[in-house]
Amino acid sequence: MRTTYLITWLLLSITLMSCIRDEAPNAEADILTCVVPADILKRDPVIENNKVTLMVKADIDLAHQSPEFTLTPGATISPASGTERDFTSPQYYTVTSEDGNWKKEYQVSYIIAGISTEYHFEDVDSVVKTNYTYDVFYDLDEATGNRINWASGNAGFALTGMGSDRTSFPTSSTVDGKVGKGVKLETKETGSFGEGFGMPIAAGNLFMGTFDVLSALTNALKATRLGMPFEHVPTYLKGYYKYKAGEVFQENGEPVKNKKDTWDVYAIFYEVTDKVRYLDGTIVEGNYTHPNLVSVALLDDKDRKETDEWTEFYIPFVMKSGKVIDREKLKSGGYNVSIVFSSSKEGNYFRGAPGSTLYIDEVELIYAADN
Repeated sequence: MRTTYLITWLLLSITLMSCIRDEAPNAEADILTCVVPADILKRDPVIENNKVTLMVKADIDLAHQSPEFTLTPGATISPASGTERDFTSPQYYTVTSEDGNWKKEYQVSYIIAGISTEYHFEDVDSVVKTNYTYDVFYDLDEATGNRINWASGNAGFALTGMGSDRTSFPTSSTVDGKVGKGVKLETKETGSFGEGFGMPIAAGNLFMGTFDVLSALTNALKATRLGMPFEHVPTYLKGYYKYKAGEVFQENGEPVKNKKDTWDVYAIFYEVTDKVRYLDGTIVEGNYTHPNLVSVALLDDKDRKETDEWTEFYIPFVMKSGKVIDREKLKSGGYNVSIVFSSSKEGNYFRGAPGSTLYIDEVELIYAADN
């Protein structure tokens, strides 16, 4: 039944897309890719709804940069792709759809500053569409004004039609943090749409990296692309949580007797190479083993407690056997770090209890003194 549902859905989508293209010029106005010299990048460009972020090495000339863009078919961009501009501050581009009826402004930023190591989750923005709104957490560098977004699966959940206001999504902001605001992660049911794809639940999640919506319906683990450049050696991950498991644990949409849901947090530190630009959610399938992994911070099972009081977690990074850190590569942006939170530990396999709720706040990534 699920295979039939998927084939039908794909055929219908292709038919509808063909009809739209035959009948009218393209009404989309999106940047699809951004290309700059690979040797200036610390990580692949991050393209969001109206923002392009380029994390670059410290020795480049920001005043003379010429990014090139590919757009949705027929769309145009102003200034033109490849125009040299001064990116010592963010620059703005306007993309106009082929039919001329839609315009979208993109902010394009070159970021040299490293990521923050203290996360208070006070800064929250919203993605606002006609039928739904959801939260996006971000960190703001006070010295430079640069902004780095946290990622979540909210964009994928939006496809199910089960989300409306921000609180109906798996990942949202709460005013009841340990200090000020915090993060609320709740495992949600995905309705008939999700069930048709074998994805009956969606765990609330938050992670450093990006979420690839196009991959979400075919391989959810690969949709979570983990990692941001980090120029230090992480030693501990600490923070505060509260957790309450949902009443009925489900697998394949069916109740599982005598099984209780639990939450998860982990962090990974890994080397970036030409062949491995990032790691994704499939890292859990191999029990956190990968040739590029340098160290991992994993929560001990005894610390996965239900509690309605803010409780501290403190997790050491454990080095993988035989790994040696290249200090020069570290300083040039050759290593990534990612922190991952989930309201259902097995949520990446669509197993968990609807209603399981995890609160997170006041997180810190502790690192060793630089030598």
